[in-house]
Amino acid sequence: MRYTPASVALVLTAALFGAPAFAQTAGGNFARPPQTLEKDVVPVSSTSIASEDAQLQQLYQKAISEGGVLTVYAGGDKPGQWDYLKKAFVKRFPQIQLEIVVDFSKVHDARIDTQITEHKVVADVVHFQTIDDFPRWKKEGVLAKYKPVGWDKIYRQLKDPDGYYTGLLFPAFANVVATSLGKNAPVEAEDFLRPEFKDKLVFTYPNDDDAVLFYFKNLTDKYGFDYLKKLLAQNPKFVRGTQDSADLVGTGGYVANFGSAGSASGLSKTSIPTHSPWVAWPQTGAILKDAPHPAAAKLYLSWLLSHQAQQQEIGTWSVRSDVAPPAGRKGIFDYENMNPLGLGTFMKDRAALDVYKARITLLVGDVQGVNPSDPKGVLGLFPLNQDGKQAP
Repeated sequence: MRYTPASVALVLTAALFGAPAFAQTAGGNFARPPQTLEKDVVPVSSTSIASEDAQLQQLYQKAISEGGVLTVYAGGDKPGQWDYLKKAFVKRFPQIQLEIVVDFSKVHDARIDTQITEHKVVADVVHFQTIDDFPRWKKEGVLAKYKPVGWDKIYRQLKDPDGYYTGLLFPAFANVVATSLGKNAPVEAEDFLRPEFKDKLVFTYPNDDDAVLFYFKNLTDKYGFDYLKKLLAQNPKFVRGTQDSADLVGTGGYVANFGSAGSASGLSKTSIPTHSPWVAWPQTGAILKDAPHPAAAKLYLSWLLSHQAQQQEIGTWSVRSDVAPPAGRKGIFDYENMNPLGLGTFMKDRAALDVYKARITLLVGDVQGVNPSDPKGVLGLFPLNQDGKQAP
């Protein structure tokens, strides 16, 4: 998945945390929680924005005094996926040297566990797809308690009530289709079974990415495993990484996928199904208790959750109730065919997840290929940057 303001969640091209998840009705739709919706968004006042800006400036000065260094570990599957945030942050705070190290969340979390165990924490901030890590880390006492700027505006389901972690933004996975298909592009899950798409579909290994696995789980829950067998009869190509699968669409004869985001300029486009399930989730972040640069970490989280950044920089649905959805999109809680808290619930039950993953592996095969976020295998245990420079 390429994380950019234009594609992080399909918006411009394209029980979580211990809180109750959506209740599913008999008809299969998800009951929406009582939260601020698109039509109910209350415009933020200029006074509030000025107050946030003042708080950020105070945090900026503290971060400079601390040394002006910040290391963020970010979940992803390609180096540079979060560079759009890095560029926006550094433009706003030029005296902070920010490094964002990208790796699979399922690798980064083990890296964090190792750093904590060895009393050699390198990362200041983490934001991962592995939502289930954060309650565990809170229980283990390894997270710093901090309520960033805009805390009271964050949807309550997305944040720890004690202030140890919070959702930061909503990535999403749906369809990526070749622009050459025009009106013949697949939209709903059943469309991908059409004969003309045989040998022309490309997907991310669902047994390599829990969000993609959850996408497949939603499909098999709704349409049964017979749907998956028919999909596999289309002889799709499977690759590691959601960005690589999306980037292949429109090239080499591949014309479509689902379960990814982003698109190559001019070659493909994204779409959201009207009836078939798709997936969005709150990418979740926290400051580590032993972060080497706590002041810079607070600045980063507060900036990312500020009204300005949530409205102008993240390129997707906001976690704040006072920021409207992207143009042309419903509120994040308003889609009947997508539960934004569902991935957190799915990941919370690891035993059930592993059972489903094992069944999927029997059908799609073992994961093949190098880690696309660390193709040279240089990140190691204590990386300070994407090139694998290790902390002393």
